[in-house]
Amino acid sequence: MSTHSEKYGGSIDLSHHLSDVAKNRELSPLKGLQKYMQKPGIISMAGGTPPTDYFPFAKLSGDLLVHDSFPLSSSSSSTSFSWLWKLFGVADKTKTDTVSVSKLPDVPGGLSLAALLQYGPATGDPHLAKAIREFSANVYQPAYSDWTTLVSVGNTEGWARVVQTLFNPGEGFLVSEWTYPSALAGARPYNLKPVPIGMDGEGMSAISLREVLEGWDESARGIKRPHVMYTVPVGQNPTGATMGAERKKAIYDICVEYDIIIVEDDPYYFLQQGEYVPRDARVDSREEHDAEKFIASLAPSFVKFDYQGRVIRLDTFSKTIAPGCRLGWFTCNPLFAERLERAGETTTQSPCGFGQAMVASLLTHWQYDGYIRWLQALRLQYKHRRDFLIDSLADEFHLDLSIGTSGFRNGSQVYNVSFKRASAFSEKHSAQDGRPIFSFVPPSSGMFVWLKLHLEDFVPPGSPSAKIGIKQLETNLWVAVAEAGVLLGPGLYFSATPVTDDMHGDGHFRLSFSSTTEEDFKRAAKLLSTTFRKFIKDL
Repeated sequence: MSTHSEKYGGSIDLSHHLSDVAKNRELSPLKGLQKYMQKPGIISMAGGTPPTDYFPFAKLSGDLLVHDSFPLSSSSSSTSFSWLWKLFGVADKTKTDTVSVSKLPDVPGGLSLAALLQYGPATGDPHLAKAIREFSANVYQPAYSDWTTLVSVGNTEGWARVVQTLFNPGEGFLVSEWTYPSALAGARPYNLKPVPIGMDGEGMSAISLREVLEGWDESARGIKRPHVMYTVPVGQNPTGATMGAERKKAIYDICVEYDIIIVEDDPYYFLQQGEYVPRDARVDSREEHDAEKFIASLAPSFVKFDYQGRVIRLDTFSKTIAPGCRLGWFTCNPLFAERLERAGETTTQSPCGFGQAMVASLLTHWQYDGYIRWLQALRLQYKHRRDFLIDSLADEFHLDLSIGTSGFRNGSQVYNVSFKRASAFSEKHSAQDGRPIFSFVPPSSGMFVWLKLHLEDFVPPGSPSAKIGIKQLETNLWVAVAEAGVLLGPGLYFSATPVTDDMHGDGHFRLSFSSTTEEDFKRAAKLLSTTFRKFIKDL
């Protein structure tokens, strides 16, 4: 247990937030038998569990990269160079360690396929559950004493369980004006209404949140004041903003005042890269590995300020190990965890045993300090990727720096992007006029650059293009870019307010820097420049 939690007592009673469905959930009849199945000497004839002798896997093995495979340097990007060695006929020089899980435990009480591949509890493998709890205690440091963790099948599944557990159909939920599309899509079948909250350079604005709650008019809105808030506070998807400690404290206090549950969806927590520094001002640096200093350097989680148990934190291994392992976890109060467990018993039942086996083996082999070392270097890898993408844009466009004064960029450094001088460009839209085609705030966390498109500034009055809204204009450009060979995230998907055909204003694109090669970053920037030029010329 984290000593941080000793400052406060246990969680308060928040049972009134449970949905009717959640209140009516009972222990799954078959899962309720499992406590007896663990009794020594029991003759189990109750469940349809296949005998372990029939499992065709005698052992699972994997070659892990060593935990310090990537450098703690801000100036270089490293990958596994297996492809390079094979190209030149050289033996693979990637450092790895082999881990394995046998059908029976190698040591008493150890991991075994007999347990991991069998029907199991919704709480997951005990070894993995223990590692997750210890990790959360050390890293997130919940403020109240009786917090707990519960495995999930990743954050999207986690949010789906939360929706069923906290909402009745037709209710509203608070969300940033730009947000993760799958969160909106997952709530839509339950007829849940997103209530957009204004943003600034740190993400959701505490001022806007208070204004919405204070001025809530149930008769005008048609729904009761929301009692749940959904937020991606680090690497805000799609803007890339990072919410600091003071902002989280302010929002938490408002949520206490108005009795609101905070759902903290935080897949990019360890990808906190800091501010972007232009290439010509960048200084090479190297970090020393120190787990405590690294954790202290990160923006804290909402749970660190949660003294009442009103935060449900969603974590995942998707961005730090691999999406295909389909593993994540909740950190929340015992009441919510128990209801979320009941929801899992009759749906996913428990995460895949193969994924649990490999992730538990990795965490056991690396240990806490080794995993933190991996995360520390991983953040620098993404920092390099972010910097290289922006550098590539700077090579193909002209970037002017300013300070944002409104909306999700208020208080942030904004790069206004215009065409470089090019005599071949149409006089109709001269590249020399310096008008920005798009602008962006360099993300301080996450995997994405969020472009604000200034297309309507280039539409000639009275032209056919002036008669269409930003929805169609953005879509037309998105198609042109895709046909040129670059696939971007359409901005329309991320709006918490539906965008109609007659709306005018700014369009948006989301650019990911998570997996593209450096050569493709350069090629994509060139293609964007060429395509944008032609598109604007033809308006």
